[in-house]
Amino acid sequence: MNLQKLFELQRQLDEHIEREHPRQEGEDRLAKKILALFVELGELANEHRGFKYWSNDQEPRTGGECSCDDGYIDVYMGHGVVEQDICPRCEGIGELPNTLIEEYVDALHFILSIGLDIAEPDIVNLRDVDGKENIIEQFIEVFDRVRGLYFFEYDIFEYESLLAQFIKLGEMLGFSWDEVEEAYLRKNRENHQRQESGY
Repeated sequence: MNLQKLFELQRQLDEHIEREHPRQEGEDRLAKKILALFVELGELANEHRGFKYWSNDQEPRTGGECSCDDGYIDVYMGHGVVEQDICPRCEGIGELPNTLIEEYVDALHFILSIGLDIAEPDIVNLRDVDGKENIIEQFIEVFDRVRGLYFFEYDIFEYESLLAQFIKLGEMLGFSWDEVEEAYLRKNRENHQRQESGY
């Protein structure tokens, strides 16, 4: 696991964002990052789906072949007329994206960015932590660590605990660090492109 590499890439992205969107006077950008992290964690939980006891569809959105098979679906126009249209689920690709890992690295971007604001990345101590018994409890633990980070005014110990519990969540979701790093690099490039295009 090469966290220093990701911290450096995040530093470059943060500087790019700062150039395109300078801080406003009195803006608490760190609080905004905390709120954004909560949002991304919620989106991650939504893509995991395991908490949705009211639904028969509790399978994580990890991608794979779309049920449309070839990127198109049949659209019945009436009177026996059938046309084909681009599948709205896979957008004509024929495969579904792994939105679970995409949301995980979206959250990772904010965790790294918060770390750059409150700590020196080269001295961040990645703690060895025990995860919770199941993924639902681990999600709640990560949410609690984000709240604790804000509540304890960005204490470095709280940050290290958040980072460690978030990495443990990734492991529980079945991600290898190589997969996470590859997805992070892909999303980081996309985020730079978004800044260039006036996102």
